[in-house]
Amino acid sequence: MQSTVGSHRANAILTGIFYIIATSTAILALPFYEPVLFQADYLTMGAGQAQSVVFGALCELFVVCSAAGTAIMLFPYVRRYNESLGLAYLCFRWTEAILILVGLVSVLAMVTLSQSYSSAVSPDTAAYQVSGSALKAIHDWTFILGPNFMLGINTFIYSTVFYRTNLIPKKIAVFGIVGAVLIFIAALLEMFGVIQQISIEGALLAFPIFLYEMILAGRLIVKGFNTKSMLLQQT
Repeated sequence: MQSTVGSHRANAILTGIFYIIATSTAILALPFYEPVLFQADYLTMGAGQAQSVVFGALCELFVVCSAAGTAIMLFPYVRRYNESLGLAYLCFRWTEAILILVGLVSVLAMVTLSQSYSSAVSPDTAAYQVSGSALKAIHDWTFILGPNFMLGINTFIYSTVFYRTNLIPKKIAVFGIVGAVLIFIAALLEMFGVIQQISIEGALLAFPIFLYEMILAGRLIVKGFNTKSMLLQQT
């Protein structure tokens, strides 16, 4: 029994660390993408600041790995409550990670495109711009569908399970459900062009889920899961 409790405690700490890494590296990556995503002359700036963009991609690789880590760590707890919900959570979380991975590959492809453009003797600027626009569009859509749309779904699933099982305090779980709904709404508004992807409105809708994940991470690291609740589930 004691070893089982210790295992749950270790799982909680590791899950909390994964959340902190995922959130912090996701925020850190965006400024390093500026030369290719937010500059009009990205065809020349991408090659000149390739190392910066690659570092941003490395940060997002940590996001992908950490997101996969949280999926692996939380899946057994969600599955214990309901097998179908456990599989649904795992699928949506992994889909989120895959979409982020596709997005960062498109950014790295923009660096290669810029390097090709800069080294060409007489490049066809219009053709390069078409390719660059397509790669930027891929990144923008994966950003909406991954860290917004899919994140909203998988957060809603596991937060609802947390609420029903008391694995964490209900107030925190409710906050997670609200945050999940808001980020999902943000994704829909961005998909239909009601708000811009990078906007004050989008940031306000995304902030609750960011705060929730930090609170959840702190709770898991400091206090872990509600052991009594887990023992009741096992009986």
